[in-house]
Amino acid sequence: MLPIKLLHTADIHIGMENYGRVDPATGINARVMDFLRRLSDMADYAIEQGVDLFVFAGDAYRTRDPNPTYQREFARRIKKIADAGIPVILLVGNHDMPNVPRKASSITIFDTLEVPNVIVGDREALHAITCRRGQPLLVATAPYPLRTALISREEQQGKSLAELDTLLQNAMIENLQALAGQARQRSDVPAILAGHFSVNEASHGSEQNIMIGRDAAVPRSVLIDSIWRYVALGHVHKHQSLNRDAQPPVVYSGSIERIDFGEEHEPKGFVVAEIGDGPTTWQFVPGYRREARPFVTVRVDVREQAEPTPAVIAAIEQQRDLSESVVRVIVKLRQEQEASLNDREIVRALEGAYFVAALQKDVERTDRIRLGAVSVEALTPAELLERYLEVKKTPAERAKLLLEHGAALISAMDGASVD
Repeated sequence: MLPIKLLHTADIHIGMENYGRVDPATGINARVMDFLRRLSDMADYAIEQGVDLFVFAGDAYRTRDPNPTYQREFARRIKKIADAGIPVILLVGNHDMPNVPRKASSITIFDTLEVPNVIVGDREALHAITCRRGQPLLVATAPYPLRTALISREEQQGKSLAELDTLLQNAMIENLQALAGQARQRSDVPAILAGHFSVNEASHGSEQNIMIGRDAAVPRSVLIDSIWRYVALGHVHKHQSLNRDAQPPVVYSGSIERIDFGEEHEPKGFVVAEIGDGPTTWQFVPGYRREARPFVTVRVDVREQAEPTPAVIAAIEQQRDLSESVVRVIVKLRQEQEASLNDREIVRALEGAYFVAALQKDVERTDRIRLGAVSVEALTPAELLERYLEVKKTPAERAKLLLEHGAALISAMDGASVD
């Protein structure tokens, strides 16, 4: 058969406005434009590189109710891919789906309008599709699991959260196994699985900071069924392969742009896989025309510096070009240096950065014992010791013993005899 070249992406989250200002040319937040440009790049790649199938594994938007402008911009790019004759699988993620089962998701409109070449995966189902060059393919869709849809009201009654999580996990496993069984009945046609959920063995990241709904995970063993030629996952923002070099590849494409500094060092891109007569091959593509916006943390320890501000500015100047970067500066300093750190000069040194997220001070403070509203000079050494033991909440018997030894030491230092 002709090989099938597919592009796999997920977690676009259009509407993330962190660290951005309104772009005067478009009227859209500049960070939202970052995500849209990355989606445009993937559309261009799919068309120019002859992709046979475009798989989007969920979470098109930041919220469940995106504004019309964001919906228009997402639809414009998806339609461009579909108009090129490339089938598009749109999986419903937790950020796309409604709170109740009967309400429409944010991407249902593609299904309602019957947009050619666009298949919405809003339920567990096996779809028989024809790829761009006529190749047949089975695509099993497993959208984010909605608890109320998978567990009956009777089953939920009187259950703890842990018990409900187990019920949900079991329902997810049964559905995935059922999809594999359906695909096995048509084993003459290659099959892939597209899912939006957590896997126990996956390494999580910043997606937990913007999570909508309580999460449930399935074991990796459920996914490594030989019937699947490729497993395209969304929901976890960190790109990773969960089946090493074995078949089938079980891959989180990761998000296309960084959400926050928790993803500072994570590569961002999309996955291109090829399904043929032999084992499925795939590669991670970190950028097409442009890469994700860099996030840069400048960490400076000035505790040993006589002048902290010049040291911080020197550390900033040692960085590469920051004109395209979201930057934060973390300064570690002593308490007595805090007053001499000139915030204004540091901010001025960052004027060339794309966006300054924070100037954070990690102040090393000296622990002080609060002895009450009494002048320290007015207390004798024995009284100071007694106050100290009171503040530290030392047990009475131990405090008595320590005071006795302390009195002896104080007397010895004063050259006096102990009574």
